[in-house]
Amino acid sequence: MESAGQYDYIVIGAGTAGCLLANRLTQDENINVLLLEAGGRDDYIWIHIPVGYLYCINNPRTDWMFRTEPEAGLNGRSLIYPRGKVLGGSSSINGMIYMRGQARDYNEWADLTGDASWRWDQVLPLFSKSENHHAGKSEFHGDKGEWRVEKQRLSWDILDAFRDAAAQVGIPNTDDFNRGDNEGCGYFDVNQKRGIRWNASKAFLQPAAGRGNLTIMTGCQVKRLKISSDENGKHCSGVEFIGGGKEWMAESICETILAAGAIGSPTILQQSGIGNEAHLQQVGVPLVHQLAGVGENLQDHLQIRSSFKITGAKTLNTMADSWLGKAKIGMEYLWSRSGPMSMAPSQLGAFTRSDATQVTPNLEYHVQPLSLDKFGDPLHAFPAFTASVCNLRPTSRGTVRIVTNDPMAAPKISPNYLSTVEDRKIAAASLSLTRKIVAAPALQKYAPQEMKPGAEFQTEAELANAAGDIGTTIFHPVGTCKMGRSDDVTAVVDSQLRVLGIAGLRVVDASIMPSITSGNTNSPTLMIAEKAALSILAMRGKTVV
Repeated sequence: MESAGQYDYIVIGAGTAGCLLANRLTQDENINVLLLEAGGRDDYIWIHIPVGYLYCINNPRTDWMFRTEPEAGLNGRSLIYPRGKVLGGSSSINGMIYMRGQARDYNEWADLTGDASWRWDQVLPLFSKSENHHAGKSEFHGDKGEWRVEKQRLSWDILDAFRDAAAQVGIPNTDDFNRGDNEGCGYFDVNQKRGIRWNASKAFLQPAAGRGNLTIMTGCQVKRLKISSDENGKHCSGVEFIGGGKEWMAESICETILAAGAIGSPTILQQSGIGNEAHLQQVGVPLVHQLAGVGENLQDHLQIRSSFKITGAKTLNTMADSWLGKAKIGMEYLWSRSGPMSMAPSQLGAFTRSDATQVTPNLEYHVQPLSLDKFGDPLHAFPAFTASVCNLRPTSRGTVRIVTNDPMAAPKISPNYLSTVEDRKIAAASLSLTRKIVAAPALQKYAPQEMKPGAEFQTEAELANAAGDIGTTIFHPVGTCKMGRSDDVTAVVDSQLRVLGIAGLRVVDASIMPSITSGNTNSPTLMIAEKAALSILAMRGKTVV
């Protein structure tokens, strides 16, 4: 086994969290960091063109190519489960939507962990610190950070009409979803810079890449963490990994930090013998440390995609239905970095309640001026739009579990969508609300006709079953290494994200969320990494500029 050297910190995963950690830690020239990434460089052209997510998702060059197990709640269907396998991680292939969630999310984390530093008023400055917002500095936004947030560079009459229809049924217009209360309807802000995707690699890793105290190794897949025991307890002292056809060992003086995401981090822990003993015995991995919560508590947002055929409005379906149309779209992007090629997957959003008992919005809409049967299929040949809606706070819980002691094997991913009565009830209610919006006066000039799920589904039971047919992941897995109090038997890390019972090991990514945020999860992951960097450096008596 080759030696990759000794470092103060080893960061596993160069996704959203890993890129920020590498940047912040190496601002201190006395700290040496090794950043390991299983994927390659983010030099694929389709990463940077916003519409290129179509060519990055389900592409082994940029995606881990995971699939879920067949899901009972989805009527036996298995879904593709995209996760970025490239510098920048999922920020290189995601929908680019800048979303923080709601203040209640972080206040709940503070309550669950007993740590008030997770409250909204405490984490808001961390969001602002990394932010470079198009409107400049304000009470809620920052303008000096690396994470560029811009308005989208196009609008659509059909989406404007949907926004007006939403207002007519009681969902007000909003110009900012990121002030702690995201209720309302408006165009999403996006992580782009002048019409080009702005991923975590560009924002945080590229500025740090030239520092002599940062070593970046790509194409390296972790086998296991090195855990030792002595009279002081258990300690992580490094990592074994495979790269360039060789097996390597790297040693960490201070900490090894897992930033491999909600799928990767629990998988690495389990391959290292950290998890539930009964499960590890089944797959032939010797138990090193019992933590029953590893790989449990998987949460995700299931988007239920209603689609409507229309007349009299421009949509992407008809704009891109010929070579001439495609050429015009391409020329517009080349000329002005605008038009459909600058589109995020969803342009218009709305946050509202499924019923009056909800204290804050529990539904999120992603509305698109297009329609297709499923991801990867061609657009329909007629004008149409899609209104996807998801339950922001699902009660269903799933698992991520290794199935073999081979570290190269994909884990078994079982989200257990729509497995609770409450989730099925909210799914049915959300489809009914979509119909109510589409029936509002503002959309009637476009004569919308429901294609999916179909007007034949009417009762709550029928609609819940239909949701299983048309629901798909919106790519927000979290929670599989949840943080919690020391007496929480399902917790994996403490409120400073240190793995319980193992010194020198921390998890810093979306897997630590005890409950999913009420919105898209990429920028909350960035905040988690910002907070962790402060905690790590505070232990050294340092602060981040």
